[in-house]
Amino acid sequence: MEIAFLLNGEPVTVTDAAPTETLLDWLRERRGLKGTKEGCNEGDCGACTVMVTDDAGAKALNACILFLPQLEGKAVRTVEGLSGPAGEMHPVQDALVRHHGSQCGFCTPGFAVSMAVAHAQGDRATDDRVAGNLCRCTGYAPIVRAADAAAGVPVPDWIDDSAALAKVRGDHAPYRPESSDALAAAYAAEPDAVLVAGATDVGLWVTKQLRELDKVIFLDGCADLKGIDVSDTEIRFGAMVDMNRVREALAPHYPSYAEMIRRYGSYQVRGAATIGGNIANGSPIGDNPPPLIALGATLHLRKGDARRTMPVEEFFIDYGKQDLQPGEFLEAITVPLKPDLLKVYKLSKRFDQDISAVCGAFFITVEDGKVAQARIAFGGMAGTPKRATACETTLTGADWTEDGIAPAIAALAEDFSPLSDMRASSAYRLGTAQSMLVRAWAEDTGAATSVLGMAS
Repeated sequence: MEIAFLLNGEPVTVTDAAPTETLLDWLRERRGLKGTKEGCNEGDCGACTVMVTDDAGAKALNACILFLPQLEGKAVRTVEGLSGPAGEMHPVQDALVRHHGSQCGFCTPGFAVSMAVAHAQGDRATDDRVAGNLCRCTGYAPIVRAADAAAGVPVPDWIDDSAALAKVRGDHAPYRPESSDALAAAYAAEPDAVLVAGATDVGLWVTKQLRELDKVIFLDGCADLKGIDVSDTEIRFGAMVDMNRVREALAPHYPSYAEMIRRYGSYQVRGAATIGGNIANGSPIGDNPPPLIALGATLHLRKGDARRTMPVEEFFIDYGKQDLQPGEFLEAITVPLKPDLLKVYKLSKRFDQDISAVCGAFFITVEDGKVAQARIAFGGMAGTPKRATACETTLTGADWTEDGIAPAIAALAEDFSPLSDMRASSAYRLGTAQSMLVRAWAEDTGAATSVLGMAS
């Protein structure tokens, strides 16, 4: 195996790494670059944030759940690589010093890298961009002030690695296919291999469960799985489209869905996580399936040269079991474009980047004061993401009033008998799901329902 990439502007070639060796471990243990910190080792704290640049531009990613083969042909900058060739500080580094944005310094390198990526992109939504970087000392106020102060300073020319990407190229073993055709052939030959998209889930198998993965196929090189095609009637997402791009594409059409995506993971996690991976891993608490089911989205599956399609709701068979044959993979997702009636609600203990206790999605059409059609789906309420069919049937034809929806609220108890776990009890989950239907009705009447709006 040979992996070639740029590290802080210099070409490096790795020939002796295990396929699941993380960038964080390699940087600290093999290169002596200790600025990139190990905190949670699961992508939550951001202390390990690095800048990764490819042909699509720069991203802030978590090095702790980034495997070395995912870096092939890319450029990596750690906090040590933010400063200039003569030791000049990057504008965000200078601003952090001047605005007292660092105390213990453990989390500061990750903040600096996240801020440098945002600075390069001209993104001033600092609260969102550093939501995946946790601080227990300084607090966020001086960090945000530093980002604001650096915003007007030009981007240093030394930070742009895009022109040098053509200089790095390793080998391309079957486990790093460069197209969906090559992936189909490789997976048909090794149907028991683990497919790695963004590694935001599989990465934890390695760092937390200490699993050794014998056969791995990395999908990042499949450029034809990263496309977004928008027509008058639908959006087709390649399975490898990351969730930041999914959010951008959905925002003009389904803003409630896009707002949920802003919350379900940090910028670093969303930049690695893919829409296909979030569906294919079959998690009962994955946040994409409920709105996709409510919209009537379609999955496109491939095995070798054979292809088939199915509604998203039919993909999930049972807990941990999806309708996937050996050697078959998710190629794309088609989302129909409809009137903006979709409402998506996520309940979690922490507002930003937390796992949902319940995620509910509602697409309800009302005509002449009565419900003409309802598609309602939940995550966290059963062993799979699931439609609320009894609730939908009861709601259809009912008056779109608080009294009119009461029987449908009660019918949710026929649809679900949720489990109790560390995130929520069964009774709390059911009550929350029922409250979400009330919220959908209240929001449709123009009532203020946003937690953030009420807090302000």
